[in-house]
Amino acid sequence: MRCDSLKESGPMTDGQQLRAISHCQKETVCFSDEKKLRLHKYFPIMENHPLLNISPVDGRYYEKTNELSRYFSEYALIRNRVIVEIQYFISLVKLNLSGLTDFPKEKIHFLNEIAEQFTENDALRIKEIEKTTNHDVKAVEYFLKEKFTALDLTKFSEFIHFGLTSQDINNTAFPLMLREYFHDTYFPLLDNLSDDIINMAEEWKDVPMLARTHGQPASPTLLGKELMVFVERLHKQMGLMYMIPFSAKFGGATGNMNAHYAAYPEVDWIAFADAFVNHVLELERSRTTTQIEHYDNLAAQCHNAERINTILIDFCRDMWTYISMDYFRQKTVKNEVGSSAMPHKVNPIDFENAEGNLGMANAIFAHLASKLPVSRLQRDLTDSTVIRNIGVPFAHTHIAFLSVRKGFGKLILNKEKLNLDLENNWMVVTEAIQTILRREGYDKPYEALKELSRGKEGIGKKEIHEFIDSLNINDKVKKELKRITPQNYIGKYPR
Repeated sequence: MRCDSLKESGPMTDGQQLRAISHCQKETVCFSDEKKLRLHKYFPIMENHPLLNISPVDGRYYEKTNELSRYFSEYALIRNRVIVEIQYFISLVKLNLSGLTDFPKEKIHFLNEIAEQFTENDALRIKEIEKTTNHDVKAVEYFLKEKFTALDLTKFSEFIHFGLTSQDINNTAFPLMLREYFHDTYFPLLDNLSDDIINMAEEWKDVPMLARTHGQPASPTLLGKELMVFVERLHKQMGLMYMIPFSAKFGGATGNMNAHYAAYPEVDWIAFADAFVNHVLELERSRTTTQIEHYDNLAAQCHNAERINTILIDFCRDMWTYISMDYFRQKTVKNEVGSSAMPHKVNPIDFENAEGNLGMANAIFAHLASKLPVSRLQRDLTDSTVIRNIGVPFAHTHIAFLSVRKGFGKLILNKEKLNLDLENNWMVVTEAIQTILRREGYDKPYEALKELSRGKEGIGKKEIHEFIDSLNINDKVKKELKRITPQNYIGKYPR
């Protein structure tokens, strides 16, 4: 149906609405103000609704990821560009350069307000300017010149973006975005996830469990300890991530501050750039660069995030396997459906969702880490389109973190099953027996236990104790051996 055929009467089914929406998106005529008003009467979901987004990150998973838009959206990038430009101009004012000596210092407050009170309408204005300039950073410069005119500061407006290239703005804006995200969201959420595992490890610290190596029964362990394996791995990688600086490039067209020194050769522009990036923006300046940031530390952050995700993939697969072994059951939610065909199913969907999103994130992290540090000669443009995707892997990671926490919160320990598996696998104590026999100088103890147990079925407590009774050792050692059970042969681990 055509949009202009819509009538005031007659309700439409959901299917009709969605088909009409799909058709309307192709007809620019439908976006007139009059017809948009008419469309919204029937299609309240039409504009900016997650159903119409291409990526599941901000489509299906919009409710989980929308908070990330303040870090990684086009709006966030533009806002941070404005912040850098404003702070740079203020820093130039403080240098008392000729041309800025009579800048009214009382108006610095209003310049800061441009950045602090930056709105979506401001961003839209910049996008409107970009339609003419076909250059996103130049559009920011022209926007600020408009603001300067409104503040009666036109005289000083040529010092906006003075001597800079676009990458001096982009290569400071992106690390500002990342730093804010890491501080406000990434590390707190990962800390919470880690704490979830620690809390459950503490609750289950004394629960013995049959271990499996190569998928086969192995020396027993403790459930709490197995969870702490992942905590230790996560904490070590988090510690490494904390140490990676947020690096930024700020040095003019090819990294030598050429234009700055041409205009004001008496100024130590290298010292100025160091101070501006390191102390004003609180990033770490890469001092010897081409036109762009090296991206080596951003690559390190991507690799580090990838390793953290890989640890969690390992965790998800283990949890999935324990659930399939009935070591854990899952809390059910009324009215939820596990399978469209099998009513009984309670699937480990949260761990599966997390594993899938972690894999997606890692694929993109790997490309960012391998691509961004490589640029032809003093610069090509390939980094520009790639780095704009920096929020995508972190969004997949965010979804995964939430899913891991949700899945972990559904687990119900099935102690009976864990104990049953231990009782059915008494052969795992043969390691302990042959080791004590070695201590006692017994001849070929490993071989004797191998003959008893390898590939055999039905080796239980009775058979193990009969074997012990047959040994030519003193009664004290026999009693020591009989005290060993699958439930207490668990060793120790650091707590």
